[in-house]
Amino acid sequence: MKRGITISILMVLFVGLSAAAIHQFYVAIYQIDFVPEKKRLEITARIFADDLNEALQSEYHKKTDLGTKDESVEDVALLQKYLSDKFKVFVNKEQKVFKYHSHEVESNVVICYLSVRDISKITSLSIENTVLIKQHPEQQNIIQYHNKGKKQNLLLTSSTTKGMLK
Repeated sequence: MKRGITISILMVLFVGLSAAAIHQFYVAIYQIDFVPEKKRLEITARIFADDLNEALQSEYHKKTDLGTKDESVEDVALLQKYLSDKFKVFVNKEQKVFKYHSHEVESNVVICYLSVRDISKITSLSIENTVLIKQHPEQQNIIQYHNKGKKQNLLLTSSTTKGMLK
């Protein structure tokens, strides 16, 4: 019950504040769920669209329009490349490649759906996340991890870009 209330408050706050065209804080939320019966990690990333477009332009020197009616196939390809370069998942001390499935937009937030397959057991999970850090050193990437009914949180920043979940 307490977990549900906390997640609900965070989501309302995140979506509510994301409706503003210009925001004064830099945060992204990543939810990682281990689904043992499917032997996979399911990952949902929520990142402000304007920050993401700024990062893609800075990294790849191309204007992108993610989250708008002008979004192109090339924009989505750059998003996939950017996430692959900046978001890394280590299961049992071995780096795993995630699969990008799709994304959607809510207000000014791009919601990306990813997965890591062929995971039968997790003894350790490490995340390295430098998404938006180069463009905004004050960026905070919040990781929420669920495994067998237990929840753990991890805060990654420019000073701590890698963390371990057990």
